[in-house]
Formats: sequence, C-alpha cells, structure tokens
Amino acid sequence: MSIPRRFLPTISSLRALEAVDRLGSAVAAARDLDLTHSAVSRQLKSLEEQLGVNLLTREGKGLRLTSAGRRYARSVRHCLDDLARASLQLRAAGDRNGLNLAVPLTFGLYWLAPHLRAFLLENPTVHLNQSTRNSAFDFAAEKFDAAVHFGAPDWPGVEFLPLAQNRLVPVASPNAGFPSEATPRDLLDMPLLHLASRPGAWESWFLQQEVVPGTLRGPLFDQFLSLCDAALAGQGVALLPDFLTDGQLDAGRLIRMGPSFQDSGNSYFLVWPQEAEPTPELQLLIEFLRERGKIRSQRPTRSFASAVV
Repeated sequence: MSIPRRFLPTISSLRALEAVDRLGSAVAAARDLDLTHSAVSRQLKSLEEQLGVNLLTREGKGLRLTSAGRRYARSVRHCLDDLARASLQLRAAGDRNGLNLAVPLTFGLYWLAPHLRAFLLENPTVHLNQSTRNSAFDFAAEKFDAAVHFGAPDWPGVEFLPLAQNRLVPVASPNAGFPSEATPRDLLDMPLLHLASRPGAWESWFLQQEVVPGTLRGPLFDQFLSLCDAALAGQGVALLPDFLTDGQLDAGRLIRMGPSFQDSGNSYFLVWPQEAEPTPELQLLIEFLRERGKIRSQRPTRSFASAVV
C-alpha cells in the first residue's frame, strides 16, 4: 500500500533531527550541516507540526529530544543510511546492474576473488559490490543479494550452493626453530596459535591424528590473515586453510608441520534468501559458480580451489 506523501517529511528536516540526536545540540547540528542555528530550529519545528508530535523539549536556548524524538531519530538514521548507501551504489554502478555480496575477509581475498574476476569478464554488464561479513545476519535488515556462509547448512530461510570444503594445514615459519619432521605428538610441546571463531580446530586435528590433545593454550586471533602473519613471524604453529597456505608453502615462507585436516562438518556455501526470487545478476553468478564447481571436481589438484563441489 502506498503511503500518502503528506506523511513523508523533507530530507532536510530529517537530517536536522538525526544530527541533533547524534551530536546532542542544535548548535552542533547546524555546524555539521553547514546551516544557521535558526535554520535547524525551523526545520525541526516544521517536522513537529507535520507529524503532530513533540519531538523536542526546549530548555533555555537549548534543545533536547523527547523519548519519542529519540526513537524516531534512530529510525530516521537507518533510512538515511540506506538511502545514502543506495545512492552511492547507483553512482558507482552507473548503467550496469548491481549485485551486493557479503563475504568473509580471507575467503573472499584468496578463494573467491579469482572466481569473481572470471565471472565479471564473462558478464561485463554486472557491477559487483562486496562487504566483509564473517557470520550470519538478517537478509531483511542488511541489503545483500547473497552471502558466503561458513559452517553447516544451518542458516534458516536461505538457499545453499556448496563452494568449498574446509581443509586446514598446520604450518609454521622455517625460521621459528621447530623441527620440520615433527610428529603430531611433538606439536603438543610447541606454541599453538588459535582462531577465536574456530576454538576446537586444534583439538579436532589432534584427535584425527590419534593424539589426545589435553589442554591446549595459546594466543587467539580474530582473522585468518592475522593468524597467518603470526605464523610467518615465527610466533608458533597455526592451522590455516590451504587456499591461504599454498602460495606461502610454494614460496618457502611457511613449512608444513603435519597432515592436513579435513573438517567434514563445515564448508563454505553461497547463500541467498528463499523468500525472494534471485535477481538476474545473482542467477548468473549462481550458475557460473555451479558450472565452475563441476569443472574443478573433474580435475582435482593440490590447491584448495579445486575443492569446489
């Protein structure tokens, strides 16, 4: 149902309200918006009259938002942010059709980027926007067409396309002084580096090598890239995805410290909302990744990129 236009305030009055809420005073809002104090006051007064609700309390020469004003300002901020984001994306895309993806940082840089380059070469009319997200979110709240999900296929309300399995390799710097021929049990006496989002990875690796892990301690990192940097610096042994380690191993900057670990319970998936039909651009990407997965499954190599299914 279309909302009557008389209920839609002007952008300038909404910006004035948002600025007062964010900065705490009409004086600061006027400075932020490059307006006079009286101009901001007029816009706020006009907004109150249009809505028929007291949004501000006047205290001497100052203004303070009422509880209703604060609630409304939060909603206004979300709307203005969405409008600014949509305008920026439209300006960046021009006449091309936009596709918005949410992607984990390291996976996006080292695994997905080559596939997306090939996709864009085949589909030059598609404009691709990427944002970093490392966990599930609400598609209704965040305006993405699709996302990359790591874990089990347990994200409710979405469709799944398998991309890559999760294979981790224990690695360390050759300059760290660790024996290159170490057994899995030897690693128990070495400093182990942990990823905060995969707290049980080392325990699973040791159990797969038939070694009782006991209590494993070591520094925590929030990104695979930080974990890799720590391993390169000789701080300890890290379990890293082989799409990240292959180049470092080939260059001799890292060495293997044991067998790779296949985490069969977790994989990378492309996901998109069930409730909405994929846009033509998203459908092109889904079919492109599906076909590349079929090709790679016929030509396995040591590279983790061949693990597309």
